[in-house]
Formats: sequence, C-alpha cells, structure tokens
Amino acid sequence: MTAQIRSQMVALLDRHGIKPRKALGQHFLADPNITRKIVALAGVGPGDRVVEVGPGTGTLTAALAGTGARVVAYEIDATLEPVLREVLAGYPNVEVRIEDAADVDFATALPGPEWLLVANLPYNVGTPLVLDILRHVPQVTRMVVMVQREVAQRFAAKPGSREYGIPSVVVGIHGSARVAFRVPPQVFIPSPAVESAVVVIDRSKAPAGSERAIELAAAAFGQRRKMLRGSLASLLDDPTRILTAAGIDPTARAEELGPDDYLKLAEVWDG
Repeated sequence: MTAQIRSQMVALLDRHGIKPRKALGQHFLADPNITRKIVALAGVGPGDRVVEVGPGTGTLTAALAGTGARVVAYEIDATLEPVLREVLAGYPNVEVRIEDAADVDFATALPGPEWLLVANLPYNVGTPLVLDILRHVPQVTRMVVMVQREVAQRFAAKPGSREYGIPSVVVGIHGSARVAFRVPPQVFIPSPAVESAVVVIDRSKAPAGSERAIELAAAAFGQRRKMLRGSLASLLDDPTRILTAAGIDPTARAEELGPDDYLKLAEVWDG
C-alpha cells in the first residue's frame, strides 16, 4: 500500500468510525512526500529492525515495512487496531502491539542489538520517551522522529542558547542530534496548533558517570537563575570547591555548561 493521501485517510477513518483523540496527542500524517522523506532519512532496509510508537493509521508503518525492515509498532488506542489490520494486512514483517509505550520496558521488549526508532510521535509523549530510550535502551542506536518543532530544537540545542536545557544535555551525553526538516501543520489530520519537525538522533557510547551528570544538570536547571554554587548546594557539600576542581566557574549558570562539563563535574564529585 502506498502512503495515504488526505482523502484516503479521511475515508479510512470514516469507514471505521474513528475521530482523532486530542487527549492522546493524535495528529495523523497525511502527506506521502513527508512519509517518504522520513523513511529515506532513516535509511532502513531488509534486515533492519524498527520500533515505531504511535502508528495511527499505519501509513508510515507500511512505508517502513515496504523497505523489507522488521517493524514493531506500539499503539495505545485500541480503536485503531482494525484500521491497522486493514492497512497492514499485506505486511507479515509488521507486529502491532496495542500497548501504552510509556509503560513498556523497551530494554527487554526489543531483544538484540541495533534497533531504530522511527515515528511520528504523539505530542504528549515525545520528550520523555526519547530521553528514556537514550538513557536506558542502548540497543536503539538511531532515532528519526517527528515532534513539535520546539522539542526538536531543544534536543539539538547548544550551550548558551535559549532552547538549551535538560533534554539537550541528555542528548549531548548519549549522542548527537540535528533537525532534519520542518513540517507544517496543514499536512496532519487534524492540523495541530504548532509546527513540527523531524529530528535525527545518533547514539554514541555513554561515558562513565552519565547518570550522575544528568542528576547534576537536573539540579542546576531546576534553579537556572542561580549561579551553580547556589543551584548545586543541595547536592554538593562544598559546591565552590568541587566546581573549581572541575575547572568550572562557580558563578556560571546551568545553561553555560556543555554535556562534557557536567560529565567532568560528575567525575570530580565521585572522585
């Protein structure tokens, strides 16, 4: 099946009596060109293993499966199950799991190495899902995901920028991110109130102390208006001494430190 155009998607939803649910962050992609761009960007093919979250009407799922990749798709909305059965009937290499991805232990649910996450992520789960997979699911080595444009910018943000924060630090510790392209609201059913973007995140091996560094960054950004010697006082017995030993100015603020700075601080703290 080719990627669904708007009229096909509307007819499909109407035939099954389904309306997108705002509470689930459902905005179904109805632009075949963008679907093809996402699949091409992911670079998947026969032998690859792909996990998708929020397949919706199955248009991206079918396009991924059409490359010969094995696809495991998680869908929280059980009312979409008959739609997905219809759309994906010709793809034996697809497994649809009707589960809430937020409750899935992906580290055990995706056996073996080398998985890719390729998805038009529901708006309400994008950030926590990506960050959780980066921190705890090392077998997912690449992500090509559509999220709100502001979220994509946070993933790829550099120190000192307005968008830089905890998501940027987590991504920077575990890999690298780039915003591939923007996606306008009118290509979705229904149209969201915000612009979207596709972001590519490539994993690198997590250095020692990564979780400690994230803990420090979370404390610093939790009081980002304070100097580090103040925002880290709840964690560090002598923040000025430890910051200085790590080569960090105690009067700096959270957004001035890059991921490597937080890693160095964690190393000194654990000393």
